[in-house]
Amino acid sequence: MESELYEVAVEGNVHSLLTLLSKGRLLLDRTMVGNQTESPLHIATMLGHSGFVEEVLTRKTEMAKEQNSQGLTPLHLAVAKGYFHIVKNLLRVDPEVCFFHDKYGRNPLHVTAMKGHVDILELLV
Repeated sequence: MESELYEVAVEGNVHSLLTLLSKGRLLLDRTMVGNQTESPLHIATMLGHSGFVEEVLTRKTEMAKEQNSQGLTPLHLAVAKGYFHIVKNLLRVDPEVCFFHDKYGRNPLHVTAMKGHVDILELLV
């Protein structure tokens, strides 16, 4: 069922996510302790699926703190891509994630400045 979760994250299909979660309430918990390098939240964030991101954050806010093998949180990915709405939602559930560093020592503010997303930079500051 975990592989199906990753597929619906790629699609950004909220309806399919809800169907999967109705079949297995611990599905998001299992992905957090699994050996995947990217969480479904990372994937949906990279692809800009804001509805999917919101639904996952509603059910599992601590996924916002998950870091992938590069030390990137979903916030790192959202700021890099310039997804203002997703950034706003990630900050709403856990503003402290702004202080997480990737394996190169960069926090989301650094990434935002490097990418030149001024609107997101203002939001983070």
